[in-house]
Amino acid sequence: MGILVRLALSKPAIWVALASLLTGCSASGLLTALTPGPSVQAGLVFDAAHDLRLDVYAPPGARNAPVVVFFYGGRWSSGSRSDYGFVGKALARRGWVVVVPDYRLYPAVRYPQFLDDCARAVAWARQHAGEFGGDGERLVLMGHSAGAYNAAMLALEPTLLGSATTPPWLRGMVGMGGPYDFLPITDPVVREVFGTANRWPDSQPVNHVATGSPPMLLVHGAADVTVRPRNSESLAARVTASGGSATMLLLPGLDHVWPLAALAGPLRWRTPVLDRIDDFVRRVTTSPAGQSGL
Repeated sequence: MGILVRLALSKPAIWVALASLLTGCSASGLLTALTPGPSVQAGLVFDAAHDLRLDVYAPPGARNAPVVVFFYGGRWSSGSRSDYGFVGKALARRGWVVVVPDYRLYPAVRYPQFLDDCARAVAWARQHAGEFGGDGERLVLMGHSAGAYNAAMLALEPTLLGSATTPPWLRGMVGMGGPYDFLPITDPVVREVFGTANRWPDSQPVNHVATGSPPMLLVHGAADVTVRPRNSESLAARVTASGGSATMLLLPGLDHVWPLAALAGPLRWRTPVLDRIDDFVRRVTTSPAGQSGL
């Protein structure tokens, strides 16, 4: 059975086209089924007080493998870890232990509570990495869309991770289609998520860049009208100006969903995002802590 995906498919078009291939399966389930990789250890509790769980994808026989914590997007108001099995499988097949956590969403919580949830997931990943063959001293944060924002905020504001400076175990951050510099906030739901306007500047990742920020790979579709590429451009420029390392990978003609969708097995032909992420993660996790510039 062949799969044909045209250039510049929108997110709904990709999902509908793939879902139609297999009656009864969700689009994300189909992508996961068609993406090779290890099985999942699902539903592990990392925050019992809020009943928050995560999934772990570990390469068979892994020993001291780097750890990647992936945060999904959804405008901080939707999403579930169970929809991202294709991401966990794709990354784990490259040799990393991959953790995909849930976090509380609006309207149950607002900024910065969901970041606290993400920080607890990272703490769990570090503490339990060895149980899955991972090395908690070599960890990379990663996310798409709102999840990329979460990853960036944790990477740039070490106090969220309980540290005064960037911890040596945090080796890098990969953001895909992330909002990092998005004032003024005009979307009604997002305005509710981030509260009154006087709090908005503190919510922007670009305003947390400082000397010593971890290396970053920022992937963005050039045709993204959901989160404009200027967000990645602005963050990359700010990190570089501070003496840090940030590389922006701009994908010509591609929209908001493609940086993520291209991780799935049947869609990798469109752009080699997975290979570029692989190069980045290997570089930053094999260099000595603090010497992982690109």
